[in-house]
Amino acid sequence: MAHLRPRHRLALAVPVVLSLTASLGFLPSAASAVPIAETTAQAADAPNLAYVVNTRLDHRTINTVKKAINAAGGTIVVTYEQIGVIVVHSANPDFGMIIRKVPGVQSAGATRTAPLSLASTTDEGAVQYLSKEQAVKTAKASAAAGDSEPLEADQWDLPAIGADKAAKINPGSKSVTVAVIDVGVDDTHPDIAPNFSPSQSANCVGGKADTTYGSWRPVDSAHYHGTHVAGEIAAARNGIGVAGVAPGVKVAGITVAEPDSSQLFYPESVVCAFVFAADHGVEITNNSYYVDPWLYNCMDDPDQRAIVDAVNRAQLYAQSKGTLNVAAAGNSNDDLDSHALVDDSSPDDSTAVTRTVDPHECFDVPTQLPGVVTVSSVGVTKAKSYFSSYGQGVIDVSAPGGDARQIPDTPSKNGRILSTLPNNTYGYLQGTSMATPHVAAVAALLKSTHPHASPAQLQALLKAEADNPGCPTDVYDTNGDGIADATCVGGKRVNGFYGFGIVNALRAVK
Repeated sequence: MAHLRPRHRLALAVPVVLSLTASLGFLPSAASAVPIAETTAQAADAPNLAYVVNTRLDHRTINTVKKAINAAGGTIVVTYEQIGVIVVHSANPDFGMIIRKVPGVQSAGATRTAPLSLASTTDEGAVQYLSKEQAVKTAKASAAAGDSEPLEADQWDLPAIGADKAAKINPGSKSVTVAVIDVGVDDTHPDIAPNFSPSQSANCVGGKADTTYGSWRPVDSAHYHGTHVAGEIAAARNGIGVAGVAPGVKVAGITVAEPDSSQLFYPESVVCAFVFAADHGVEITNNSYYVDPWLYNCMDDPDQRAIVDAVNRAQLYAQSKGTLNVAAAGNSNDDLDSHALVDDSSPDDSTAVTRTVDPHECFDVPTQLPGVVTVSSVGVTKAKSYFSSYGQGVIDVSAPGGDARQIPDTPSKNGRILSTLPNNTYGYLQGTSMATPHVAAVAALLKSTHPHASPAQLQALLKAEADNPGCPTDVYDTNGDGIADATCVGGKRVNGFYGFGIVNALRAVK
């Protein structure tokens, strides 16, 4: 499940496709908040592929394109008129080529390389469940330290960013919601239930939001990633288990991962999630994943170009509605400001091929999209986590994401991040997936303190109030072999390892 994706900042002016979506920042406020539902009947014996068709925004063009889709053998799943994105299923192998020639279509392409069947998360390694014996030991240490939560003594990440002190000043406002776009959130967990927002939660798998009560929950305990993330953000200070960085804000769950063991995050599902979050008043989205099936989406490929276009339209729409989007940098320890990286894992839903790509021209989605906050990970010593990707001009801020090689002075001596898991359990994970919710939570505290701040202003505040350790003065050698594992470029104010620095929860509430 822990496929690795590097992250890079995408300049607005570089690819032509993004200029097509720049107008989303000032779409008419009267844009429909509800997608137009279409028939989803499919031929029972035909191998279908999913597509995104991106059009001009006027109603006449969209209707013309919809007729062309039907004529080309496509079945419309849902139409998002507010951003000009139509999700389609088709068994016609020439569908993409045909529909790209239709007037008004600005890009169109398949979102997967394998036929539709009845994770791409950025955590590093398997989950480590908290044992009963360790829980008892930690609870005794927490009580002795005067912590409010039984397992707080093992949460080294909270004092690392001043979150324990911040909670005593302002735990966050109930009027602020962070949506966890992920594999599902177990809202029945006693640490999550007090702050969960069902009305802002949904299942977006397939591209059309299902708001049936409980639809956002993980299908099984193996889909634990979203519940862990949600607890890091907003686990309540209720005398049970752990505490979140922002224990007073609301958290929602928007499921986008396929329900099978692959847990892949396809573009149409992510488009649905961004639009749903925007239209349901979500202030911040947490994106600890990458969009499948491509490690990088290269603009000279029509399918990959359409993926970038569709997801970018959706996330820009969310920004235009006041939503800040925060995303993980990836766990491959790549310098994302380089000009040649090897991708040997794409597409990850069929047969991968090896290719060399320039991350300045082939984009990781959604992290590289304009306005998205890109997050790297640090361990307890504030050194960059051994797995975390980095890059000057790429990373915006950093946060605790865990590092098993950096050992904390806690009861468990576990350098990973302890948080909630499905079925009322707890466990440790590490990854930029874990760093991202720390940033999303601090952004929620900033939004609680500055309720009228725009997404751009929140991002500026995150950077201004961060603490930057600066590039390491010694060789960055995490495995002790005497060879530098990464090179930090930049100065004390901003650099490739930390961006503008490690976020600070205490400053956020002051």
